[in-house]
Amino acid sequence: MNVFARLFRLVWGGNVDRALRPVLAVSLAGSIAGSSLYPFMGIWAIKELHASQTKLAFTYLIGAGLSLLIGYAAGHWSDRIGRRPLILAGWGFQALVPLALLAIGHNVQAGLALLALLPAFGALGGAADQAMVADLVAPERHEASYASVRVASNLGVTIGPPIGGLLLIGGHWNHLWLGTLVLSTCGFLIAWRFIPRSGAYAPGGPPQRGSFRVIIRDSPFLLFMLSSVFATMTYVATETLLPISVTTTHHLAPAAWGVLMVVNPLFVTVFQLRLTRWTASIPAWTKLGVAMPLMGVPFLLLNVNGSALVVGFVILLFVIGEMLWVPTSQAVVAALAPADIRGAYMGAFGSTWSVGWALTPFLGLQVRSTYGDATMWMCVAAVGVIAGILGIVAARGHDGEPAAVGSPA
Repeated sequence: MNVFARLFRLVWGGNVDRALRPVLAVSLAGSIAGSSLYPFMGIWAIKELHASQTKLAFTYLIGAGLSLLIGYAAGHWSDRIGRRPLILAGWGFQALVPLALLAIGHNVQAGLALLALLPAFGALGGAADQAMVADLVAPERHEASYASVRVASNLGVTIGPPIGGLLLIGGHWNHLWLGTLVLSTCGFLIAWRFIPRSGAYAPGGPPQRGSFRVIIRDSPFLLFMLSSVFATMTYVATETLLPISVTTTHHLAPAAWGVLMVVNPLFVTVFQLRLTRWTASIPAWTKLGVAMPLMGVPFLLLNVNGSALVVGFVILLFVIGEMLWVPTSQAVVAALAPADIRGAYMGAFGSTWSVGWALTPFLGLQVRSTYGDATMWMCVAAVGVIAGILGIVAARGHDGEPAAVGSPA
């Protein structure tokens, strides 16, 4: 058995459907490329382009808005022209970003425009990627399959930032652009070679109805989208509010935070599939009712103690909730979505992440500035509880097929 096969079995075991493996390969390659570039873009904008923090904040807001609009539109079109063209377009445009960064030099407006477009390019193929999973595997395998894809993405997140850091040794940003150009191109070529044109569970033809009208009349799905907005806000709080709070209010060293933040993707890589198997027999609405509060309520511990040990414990509880939430929610959406407009549903659902990314830093930092950290964490906890209640109501009765624990590899 070669090294790659050994690594595959170590991470994913032997229960990954063969049809899903091209999606895993593309997710891993794309995640490595994206996470080697995106975490450093804000630093580059401030230190190299000398962009103001206000301009940078609006850039992120614009990027979230573009991602929201493009995500639904791309999912809608993937139902009509197929998943593969949208997936290739998304990875292709992302591969062009490092090339454009090499060309623009120190042009502030052009640099911020590229920073805003990067998440939009990701959304271009994101809904098609998610819909492709449901096209390739049987309904009873949806949750396990989404968990497998998530492991690939998180494995990429653990690999990408160290690569980006190595490329930046000496402070040469062009080295980062060249390196990520190679990585992004590899991701595109893997998608071009291996992503199939269709799947065994794909609809027989393009839809004969408009997706928007169906979605706005689907009350359970709209309620589930609202639940996802609140859940995403707790997720984004760990990415944006937590590092600010622990390094300023609780005086944790940035280096210590850098170590703690790796806990999340590592735990997902090692335990996501195991947790999914252990909870396979539990109804989706029950898992969501536990997962979403578990992502928000532990932040209240920071109002008692902000030591590194407590912060690590909060992250551990959060990641358990996150591992329950993400694949379960994706499987629920796949169960709610009519097969012929599955891409549009996935695109609409994916837009809730853009809303969360747009709202959380803005609202959270406003609350922190006015009322302090304790009130901010009380709000995050409340948001997690609300997400759980809405998730229970929306998902109950829409759990799909019971999850299968294993299948032929």
